[in-house]
Amino acid sequence: MSIARVTEISATSPKSFDDAVAKGVERASETLRNVASAWVKEQSVKVENGKVAHYQVNLMVTFLLED
Repeated sequence: MSIARVTEISATSPKSFDDAVAKGVERASETLRNVASAWVKEQSVKVENGKVAHYQVNLMVTFLLED
């Protein structure tokens, strides 16, 4: 039987939502062991001077607990 925990993180990127997700998962994997999945809870953009300055995602990251 596996037991998992879910934690929420926020990640940003000047490129795209996809890049923000990738950066968030990569960074979470540096700290959390056994990252199994992530889902995008929210996404938004920061606007400066009428243009998108950066993309932000809030991710729910699931990782498996060790026995």
